[in-house]
Amino acid sequence: MSRPLRIAVVGAGPAGIYTVDALVKSGADVSVDLFERMPAPFGLIRYGVAPDHPRIKGIVDALHRVLDKPGVRLFGNVDFGTDLKLEELRHFYDAVVFSTGATADRPLEIPGIDLEGSHGAADFVSWYDGHPDHPRDWPLTARSVAVLGAGNVALDVARVLAKSAEEMLVTEIPDNVHAGLVANAATDVHVFGRRGPAQAKFTPMELRELDHSPTIEVVVDPEDIEFDQGSLEAIRSSKQVDMVVKTLQDWAIRDVGVRPRKLHLHFFHAPTEILGADGKVTGLRTERTELTGDGSVRGTGAFHDWDVQAVYRAVGYLSTHLADVPFDHVTGTVPHSAGRVLDIDERPVPGAYVSGWIKRGPIGLIGHTKGCSSETVASLLADAPTLRPAAQPDPQAVVTFLAERRIDFTTWQGWKNLDAYERALGLPHGRERIKVVERAEMLQASRQP
Repeated sequence: MSRPLRIAVVGAGPAGIYTVDALVKSGADVSVDLFERMPAPFGLIRYGVAPDHPRIKGIVDALHRVLDKPGVRLFGNVDFGTDLKLEELRHFYDAVVFSTGATADRPLEIPGIDLEGSHGAADFVSWYDGHPDHPRDWPLTARSVAVLGAGNVALDVARVLAKSAEEMLVTEIPDNVHAGLVANAATDVHVFGRRGPAQAKFTPMELRELDHSPTIEVVVDPEDIEFDQGSLEAIRSSKQVDMVVKTLQDWAIRDVGVRPRKLHLHFFHAPTEILGADGKVTGLRTERTELTGDGSVRGTGAFHDWDVQAVYRAVGYLSTHLADVPFDHVTGTVPHSAGRVLDIDERPVPGAYVSGWIKRGPIGLIGHTKGCSSETVASLLADAPTLRPAAQPDPQAVVTFLAERRIDFTTWQGWKNLDAYERALGLPHGRERIKVVERAEMLQASRQP
């Protein structure tokens, strides 16, 4: 091919940007355009990572360097499936990589899940992260709250619910989120895992951060510190599991302190029903479980009712179906072979690839996406000689197409404008930035000279 290989990447979160990075670093002659539904890039980091985790948000600096590279363009505020379809992208590009992540809550089928006061973690995260497509208000009237799940998302939700509004004010949270947290009535937050401490999916640092807050008293019941042979093997084989278990053991044997909000970590409690009255949450019923020897658990038939007025399920995320792209609704992923999208007959869809959570499911840390993206890029470049060439590969052709459709897209320079605008909002208050929530304001700020 006498011209650069034209590649579109749908989704400008970490997976999409790591895919771009792998393409640029491959040494191949490539020209890459990123398409993002939001006016701003960075996906999970901007709209999925808790605002009091600036360390993780520091990954943005590395992603910035990728998008600053020549031959890379960003088209924000462009919704795949609405503004652009797969065949239209294939008109302008030799290949398309989908890296759209996972933003929906995995369902939990127990009675009472639809009661008022029962929430998905993803919706709450979108609220406190200032996602423009979600409500500006959140009901924080519950005095006692249950969080279902034993992973980092559950910890994020619990920590935000338990922290004071003033602690969160030093972060980038929008004004509406701060106002909501000021009104938060929670005094007790209960996190429930159906298995034991050795099976928890917390990372050590995330867990230990709970105890750093002057607001939060972490409480662990000594009766929940129990191990079987499978648990002991997990502890011996993983430094991370060992660190998590030791932290939980230390908390279980100490005296409960006087910090104003209690965050209770419960193990061996499987949620069986959300209790309600007049259509609202009034409690949670759990079944006590026990270890079976291999790290698994079974129910004991002993039930406990907890007095809570809100329940948040943090049992996993799911990706959503992309228009005209094969999808497995059970796993929430696109069927693939080494990143090559497969049709219903398990044949590669020409020119279509996946990377990130839409490819492998919402597992692993942000950094794990690099290897996933590298595998996909290797498959794409191996296929390059046989790809159907784009009909209109001129980089200006897609710009003209978007303009003719009157799609108000943003650019990489537009993000830099928005970034400067948000930082300017925070400056008078001694904050690094104040995140803009309204899409119209984001678009307006992006257009600033």
